[in-house]
Amino acid sequence: MNKNFVEEITWRGMLYDVMPGTEEHLLEEMRSAYIGFDPTADSLHIGNLVPIMLLAHYQRCGHRPVALVGGATGMIGDPSGKSSERNLLDEATLRHNQECVREQLSQFLDFTSGAKNEALMVNNYDWMKDLGFLEFIRDVGKHITVNYMMSKDSVKNRLSGESTEGMSFTEFTYQLVQGYDFVHLYKTHKCTLQMGGSDQWGNITTGTELIRRIGNGKGFALTCPLITKSDGSKFGKSESGNIWLDSNRTSPYKFYQYWLNSSDEDAEKYIKIFTFLDKETIQKLISQHKEAPHMRLLQKALAKEVTSTVHSEEEYENAVKASEVLFGKSTAGDLKNLDEATLLDVFEGVPQAEISRAEIESGLDMIAALSAKTNFLKSNGEARRALKENAISVNKEKVGEDYKITTSNLINDKYIIINKGKRNTYIIRVL
Repeated sequence: MNKNFVEEITWRGMLYDVMPGTEEHLLEEMRSAYIGFDPTADSLHIGNLVPIMLLAHYQRCGHRPVALVGGATGMIGDPSGKSSERNLLDEATLRHNQECVREQLSQFLDFTSGAKNEALMVNNYDWMKDLGFLEFIRDVGKHITVNYMMSKDSVKNRLSGESTEGMSFTEFTYQLVQGYDFVHLYKTHKCTLQMGGSDQWGNITTGTELIRRIGNGKGFALTCPLITKSDGSKFGKSESGNIWLDSNRTSPYKFYQYWLNSSDEDAEKYIKIFTFLDKETIQKLISQHKEAPHMRLLQKALAKEVTSTVHSEEEYENAVKASEVLFGKSTAGDLKNLDEATLLDVFEGVPQAEISRAEIESGLDMIAALSAKTNFLKSNGEARRALKENAISVNKEKVGEDYKITTSNLINDKYIIINKGKRNTYIIRVL
C-alpha cells in the first residue's frame, strides 16, 4: 500500500484544491503525475520549490513523478498571473535550459535508480513540434468551446484588468496546449494526475476535460497554494531580485541567509513545506522554538535543510562559517578560507577603499591605513586614539599603532578586512 500522498501534503499546508476522488485514486496503486516547469531561464528559483517538493513527496509516497519542461509552451507564454506576454526563446536556448533544470530537479527526484517509480522528464516541444495548426484545431480545438475557455480566471482577469493591451490569440490558446499535454501524457505514460500552483487550476481542469472528451478517460487535478510572506512582501524575492537555485546566480551564502532571516510565523509554515523533516520532528522544533524564540531554532533548521538539499552539506557548512565571520567570533584563518565570491557576499555594502600593491609590499602603517590612504577615519588623531584604545582589528586580529600591513595580510591576494570595534567594518582592496 502506498503512503497517503494527499494526507502527507495536507498536514504540510501544501494542498489548495483537489478534484474529488483523487485521494482514493492514488491509494489504489502506483500512479503517474506531472507538473510543468517554465524553461525560460537556465535555473529554477525558490518560487518553484513548492511544485518541486510536491513531486518529491509524490515519489516518496511510492508514485511516479513526471517533470514536464514546457519547451513548446515556453515559446507561447502562460497568461496566468501575468500582465504582459513573456519573451519567446529559440529551441537551442530552451534545450540548454531543460538540461539545467533537470540537474536541479535531480537534487530532489530520483531519475536514475531504475526503480518502478523512477522520475521522468519530458519536453512538450517533442510532441508539439510536428503537430500542424489544422490538425490541432480539428483534433483538440473542436472539443472545447470559447465560452468554456472564457470562463477561466486566468483569461477573465487578463481581459478585465487595467492593461489596455488585452490578450493575444497565442496566449488565449495556451490552456488548449497545456490541456493537450495532459492528454498526451495520459496516453503515452498513463499519467492520470496534473499538479501545479493554485493559479493553474483552470489550465489543469481544461486538461481533465480533454481527457474525458478525447481519451474517454478520467484525469485528476490537484493544486498547491501560492506562497506568501507574513509581512506582505513577495516570497522568493530579495532586494537584488529572485533567489535562484543555481549557485552562480544566488550564492549558497545568500541562499542560506534568505531562509535564516525568515520571521517566526513564516519559518513555522516554511519548515513543513520546504523540508522533508517528519511531522514529529517539526512539531518538536516548533515547541522548542516557542520556548526560546531568541535561539531561532526553526530558522536554523529550515536554512540547514533547504541549503543542504539544494546545494550540499558542505556548502551549508561554508555558509554557516561565512555568517560567523560577519556576526560571530572568527579568526584570520576563517577569513582566508572564504572564496572571493562568498567574501564579497558577506561584506556586501561594506565601505571599500583601493590602494596600490606597491604600498602594501613596502609595509603600510596603521595610521595611514585608517586615515590618509583610505579616509575610513576622519583624521590621524582619531586613528591614533582608536589604536591606543585597542579598538582596531586587521582580519579579525587586534593590532596596535606600530603594526604594519603587508602582503601576508591579503585575503584572496587582494582584500584586507579592518574593524573598528564590533560594528564598523571596512575593506581595503589592493590593486
